[in-house]
Amino acid sequence: MAAKAGADLVGLVGPMPSGAGIVTPDMCRRISDATPAWTTPVLLTSSETSEAIVHDVTAANVRAVQIVRHVDASVHADLARELPHVRRFQVIHVEDGSALDLIGTYGGVADAFLLDSGRPSAAELGGTGRVHDWQISAEFVRRSPLPVFLAGGLKPENVAEAIGTVRPFGLDICSGVRTPDDRLDPDSLRAFMDAVNAVA
Repeated sequence: MAAKAGADLVGLVGPMPSGAGIVTPDMCRRISDATPAWTTPVLLTSSETSEAIVHDVTAANVRAVQIVRHVDASVHADLARELPHVRRFQVIHVEDGSALDLIGTYGGVADAFLLDSGRPSAAELGGTGRVHDWQISAEFVRRSPLPVFLAGGLKPENVAEAIGTVRPFGLDICSGVRTPDDRLDPDSLRAFMDAVNAVA
């Protein structure tokens, strides 16, 4: 459904302490194997070591991974050696201006950043449905040497403002296009894509 709507990437949510749409490794692999060639499956993992992330990525059979914890930078270096064909998105949880300090930590080792509204201190690593301070995110984009994706509370009604304020490379959407029973909602997805295309 997401691929047909025009999504370039499809997130497959592995085990998480928070968030929606969590699927098993077997389901991740089944979705990944069935994804059209024009859409890249991305595994979201809360694992913190390179060994665990390699295991997660291999089990899901994906070509990209979104690392949702603020892991040690050496993890990225290890993954670059062990999984050279897999792109690595480092999530930055924008709780305050200190998020900007992490540009230097990961700017030379990750492939891209993703700004989200989690609170690692409260075991929230995504899927919160909350908007964070987009002014901080806009400054992050200005300083970042890497492409920056924006997540956190995005929905059809606010995505145009988000794009205009932050100017991200791409967008990550989850709870804003899901039904109350945690399914992807085709109407919300269509409305979101229409809103994005109206700005692009």
